Amino acid sequence: MKRTVTKTAQRLRRAKRARMRIREQRAARLTVHRTPKHIYAQIIVVDDSDRVVAQASTLDKTLRDAPGGNIPAASAVGMLIAQRAIAAGVETVAFDRSGYKYHGRVKALAEAARQGGLRF
Repeated sequence: MKRTVTKTAQRLRRAKRARMRIREQRAARLTVHRTPKHIYAQIIVVDDSDRVVAQASTLDKTLRDAPGGNIPAASAVGMLIAQRAIAAGVETVAFDRSGYKYHGRVKALAEAARQGGLRF
């Protein structure tokens, strides 16, 4: 019998591998989640208990009026997460793309975060 693996299961497997490497570095991570309508970003600091220090998404009040599922919206989220992370005292992060390919909205968010002052 042929075993089928769904796209979601494959993505989660890739994400798990990447997160284990990031955990070994003991670095704060910028994690991304995307849906067809929105994109979300969080800065998670690794210490005794993983905690979210900053978050931004297309559902934020400042970004809610613009369409949420496109590249310009992802860039706006990247700039916003960079501002919030620097305000929280985090300047260096590891980029956790959650198993998504590094292109399109994920790439736009990462580049905007770099322009906003985050280093990774």
